[in-house]
Amino acid sequence: MPEVAGFVNHGASLITPAVVDRVLHDLPMWKVEFTQIKSPEYPHLVDQLEFLADAVEDAAEGVYRELPYYAMVQAVFVLIYAHKKLNMISGIIPAPGSVDDSSVVRAALLQNERAFAKYAEHSRVPWAKVSIRA
Repeated sequence: MPEVAGFVNHGASLITPAVVDRVLHDLPMWKVEFTQIKSPEYPHLVDQLEFLADAVEDAAEGVYRELPYYAMVQAVFVLIYAHKKLNMISGIIPAPGSVDDSSVVRAALLQNERAFAKYAEHSRVPWAKVSIRA
């Protein structure tokens, strides 16, 4: 997991406010796209992606001002990664597909667990529904 966390950290470091704006513009369509993911091996992936999308929207629009910026840009990177379906970490994780999407999502959630748990409480989403422990 340290390699995946490093990958997410590097990707997040490349996220600018302009990238966030572009993602916000496309996020409604991406949310619909994410609901189409069929991955029985990772039953929480869709809920996790939806949660991160909501967190990004709420933080960027000022609805929720407590999410640390670094947690938000990690979530933005993860959403871009899941949307593009590039499987760029196949050298780190041998089986591409939902496994790499799930890995980057979980890395972002794990690194920002307190911040996202606080957001979940604020938005009345059961943390266990999206938690890395789920």
